[in-house]
Amino acid sequence: MKKILITMTVDDSFREKMLAVADPNEYELIFKGNAAKGEADIDADDVKDVSAVLGHLPPRLMQCAEKLEWLQTQSAGVDRYLSPPILPERVTLTNAVGGYGVAVSEHMTALTLSVMKNLPIYSRSQGSRTWLRGSRNARQIEGSTVLVLGMGNIGSNYARQMKGLGCHVIGVRRNTDKPMPEYFEEQYSLDQLDSVLPRADVVAMIVPGGDPTRGMIDARRIALMKDGAVIVNAGRGVSIDTAALVDALKSGKLSGAGLDVTDPEPLNEENELWNLDNVIITPHVAGMLEGNRDRVSSVLLENLRRYCSGEPLMNVVDKVLGY
Repeated sequence: MKKILITMTVDDSFREKMLAVADPNEYELIFKGNAAKGEADIDADDVKDVSAVLGHLPPRLMQCAEKLEWLQTQSAGVDRYLSPPILPERVTLTNAVGGYGVAVSEHMTALTLSVMKNLPIYSRSQGSRTWLRGSRNARQIEGSTVLVLGMGNIGSNYARQMKGLGCHVIGVRRNTDKPMPEYFEEQYSLDQLDSVLPRADVVAMIVPGGDPTRGMIDARRIALMKDGAVIVNAGRGVSIDTAALVDALKSGKLSGAGLDVTDPEPLNEENELWNLDNVIITPHVAGMLEGNRDRVSSVLLENLRRYCSGEPLMNVVDKVLGY
C-alpha cells in the first residue's frame, strides 16, 4: 500500500473528497495539516515511507523521503525545491498553476492602477491628515502599452484585465513556439526583450525564480525603458536589481513601482524603497484572495485523482526551466 502525506490544512468536506478518489486498498492518506500553525507538524519519521506529498515538504526533510515519487505543491512557485536543486531525479514535481490566476492578476492590476493614479502619495497624506492636491498628475491607463513578462496563467489573466481597460498588451515568454494567448496583441521571446522595453508604459513581471530570471531587469535594461514608465512585480523579487530600481525611482527615470515581491524578502527596514512616495509595497500577499483556497484545492484534488488512477499528472514542472 502506498502512503500519501497531506501537509496542507483541509476541512472535513475536502478531506472526504480526497478520500473518495483514493482506493483505500491501495492508498493510505495521512493528514498532517495544522490550521493553527499554518503549516504541518512533520518530521523525518512522517516522510520516510511516503510515496507522495500534497502541500509543502520542508526541504530539510527531502533526503529522508526515500520512497517519494511525487510532490504536489500548493503554490505556483517551486523555487525552494529547485534553487538549489534538492529533488531526486525519480521525483515528479507538480505545482498549483491555475489556482492563482485570478488572485495574483487582480492584485497586479490593483498595483498598476494605484501607481499610475498616485494612490501611494495620497495614502501617505491621508495618514498625516494632509489635504494634498496637485502634487503630481496621474497617468492615463487607456491607450497605454503594457509589457507582460511571463505569459502563463497569471500573466494571461492580467493581460485580459489590462486589455479590458483599453491597453495595448505585449507579451514576452521563453517559448514563442506556443500559440499566443488571448488578449495579447504581440508576443516576443526573451531574446527580444531589449527591443520591446522602450515601447512600454507599464512593465509587469510574473516570471519564476531561478538563475535564468535573476537580475532580468537591471540598470542596463532600466535605461532602455521609456522615461516615466511604471514597473509592477508579483513574480520573484530577485528578478529586479533592487539598487538599480531605487536609483531609477529616485531620479524619475521610472515614475513608480508596485511590488508584491522584493529582494531581499522580507524587505529590511533600512531599504530606501520604503521611503519612496512613488512606490507601493505589499508583503507577497497577491495569492491571498477570499475563495482562492477552493481553486487551489481543485487543482490538487484533480492531480490526486490522476495519481491514484495511473493517469498523467497535470502541471508537471520542468526542473531545469523552473515551471
